[in-house]
Amino acid sequence: MRASRLVSILLILQTRGRITARELADTLEVSVRTIYRDVEALGAAGVPIYGESGREGGYRLLDGYRTRLTGLTVDEARSVFLTGLPGAAADLGLGAAVTAAKLKLLAALPAEQRASAELMWQRFQLDPLGWYRDAEANPYLAAAVEATWSQRRVWMRYVRWAAPSETTRTVEPYGVVLKAGTWYLVANHAGAVRSYRVSRIQDLRVLPERFERPEGFDLAGYWRGYLAEFDARRHVDDAVVRLSADAYDRLPYVWEPAVVQAAQRTATPDGDGRVRVTIPVESLDQAVRELLKLAAGAEVLAPRALRDAMVGTIDALRSVYRGDG
Repeated sequence: MRASRLVSILLILQTRGRITARELADTLEVSVRTIYRDVEALGAAGVPIYGESGREGGYRLLDGYRTRLTGLTVDEARSVFLTGLPGAAADLGLGAAVTAAKLKLLAALPAEQRASAELMWQRFQLDPLGWYRDAEANPYLAAAVEATWSQRRVWMRYVRWAAPSETTRTVEPYGVVLKAGTWYLVANHAGAVRSYRVSRIQDLRVLPERFERPEGFDLAGYWRGYLAEFDARRHVDDAVVRLSADAYDRLPYVWEPAVVQAAQRTATPDGDGRVRVTIPVESLDQAVRELLKLAAGAEVLAPRALRDAMVGTIDALRSVYRGDG
């Protein structure tokens, strides 16, 4: 275990440069005292590692020192191939590069790791698209990604949900996100970071002027916050619904996770094996469509407007099937 940790410290120093004992301890999930002992052991073994005190201090390797201790374990070799997204790489114009990198990695691995990695490549497939949908056309994705790499502003013509639907904007691209098969461009516009669905970009031009990406911007952290805020913004009301036992069991298969979690969190017995739940809803029309998925297994108790909307829809369906309309 310690030998593996010593190699990890060496590789971290090689790739990250200066790093503090506390940062090493947090990364490797050990105590700072353990890091002190490990660094001392590396020095005793002849590794040119030294520490600098002060606010900007930390451990670092002697300039120009490189280690060849980069061998992969079986599990590490497997994980490299499992993390590949061939479809996403192709969208970004990197399909050939990913294939070439895999071939180079295979050639560099010892025989045991090579066989294990090839099995992972052959026996696992990651498909990010949801059911019942095709991949979206993204003619401007490559240009958006290039602008993100080069930190150049882009002008784009974009179709949004709110009126006026078509708008033009000059933005500073901070990154791209692939969510359930849909690409989003995360960009700064007029001091606010926003997300743009790439398939809704009607035209895009990369401009010559560059911009400075904020040093502390965390794309993953922004996206987590965006998703939480998106759910809070679109769920504008609550509904109280009585569910049959069968309908309650089927919730994970017909409703989105945020609504299912709310139902499970608020579920209380309501007699005859039924449960009463409180769920967030976006609008009357959206709520009616979702509740109809449960047929007679769901009864709206409140608000009255939603119950009336359900009654109106059911009456319309009855008229259609009876041939009254």
